[in-house]
Amino acid sequence: MGRFDDRVAIVTGAGRGIGAATARRLAGEGAAVVVNDIDEAPAAETVAGITAQGGRAVAAVANTV
Repeated sequence: MGRFDDRVAIVTGAGRGIGAATARRLAGEGAAVVVNDIDEAPAAETVAGITAQGGRAVAAVANTV
């Protein structure tokens, strides 16, 4: 049982760096992760990495204020 089972996490800037690491960590703890980034390719890479490890993730490409 993961710490974040049955939870959804939205991580902005999750295509690279600290955001991607945070998204992977949350997914590893059981969260379904919304990977938000302004660039589609890095967001998709993060999602692919999470799902390859058995996690749940979707990409959301957006930059709104």
